[in-house]
Amino acid sequence: MAVKQGDIVKVHYTGTLEDGKIFDSSQGKPPLSFTIGSGQVIPGFNDAVIGMEVGETKDVTIPVEQAYGERKDELVIIAPVEQIPPDLKPEIGQMLEVGGASGEILKVRVVELDENNITLDANPPLAGQDLNFQIQLVECA
Repeated sequence: MAVKQGDIVKVHYTGTLEDGKIFDSSQGKPPLSFTIGSGQVIPGFNDAVIGMEVGETKDVTIPVEQAYGERKDELVIIAPVEQIPPDLKPEIGQMLEVGGASGEILKVRVVELDENNITLDANPPLAGQDLNFQIQLVECA
């Protein structure tokens, strides 16, 4: 039986970048479970599983538009270091949560830090990249 909208599926996957570097994998862990069409995974991953049958393995390339989208310069924030709470010792690469203009919580990554400013990036880490996946359908209900 082929996977269709509304099905609950379990998949094993390995995600790689264009250079072959693995960015995520379910190997050695329980399979990823999600409902087709629910928005729980990126659109291209969801669409790649539609039509698969249990036991099938598929290799797909998901373009930027169906993954995390293009990088947006407006999501890079430069702030004076005086705005950093005194007990926080940020490091480049560290993930932080900050309050947005509308009161929402944004997850940001520290990308630059000097004696005057801290530069934070709220883009998803994989934004702007095509993603390659090997997907194996383990279960469909």
